[in-house]
Amino acid sequence: MGALARGAKASAVCPASKRLETVFDACFAEAFQTRLQGGAAEPLYRPAETAGQVHVLFYREDYFASALHEVAHWCIAGPQRRLQADYGYWYAPDGRTPAQQRAFERVECAPQALEWFFAKACGYRFRVSLDNLEGPAAASDIGRFRQAIVRRACDWQRQGLPERAAVFYRALCREFATAQRPEQLQFTVEQLG
Repeated sequence: MGALARGAKASAVCPASKRLETVFDACFAEAFQTRLQGGAAEPLYRPAETAGQVHVLFYREDYFASALHEVAHWCIAGPQRRLQADYGYWYAPDGRTPAQQRAFERVECAPQALEWFFAKACGYRFRVSLDNLEGPAAASDIGRFRQAIVRRACDWQRQGLPERAAVFYRALCREFATAQRPEQLQFTVEQLG
């Protein structure tokens, strides 16, 4: 995820990111009182403070990949997590120790695998993120993490996507005219570069 944002800043959202917001809102705004919004300095899930308010899922700037990634986190988070800012997850900033990085990878494997499904539904290239540019990550770390993401994506392919993720995936396929069923997709380490 990201460090807690102070809120969204005013900025123009690129048309592709705006399409993601429209798709997300069509799928979830009414049923879950949740909106997707770009323009944030850092990603943030902000639950409603009072009844009648909406929950807001902020993604960084107008970054398409950030929007997909934040939606992936939201699709995995259960009802209790969705009542907490950033779902109650810890976040250690860039420069994590090897132990902190391994903990990050354990948490991030599932949302990055789900983000990959969403990227494929949009015809968009998915890129693995260690989110630790200043940390002591070795080349073998990225390989292990890529393999874990592939395994998780293949597991969801066999078992089916989580319910909200399946709804969003199908809506993205319609919006971006990709029309591939999840079981038709291929997930390999080689695709991750």
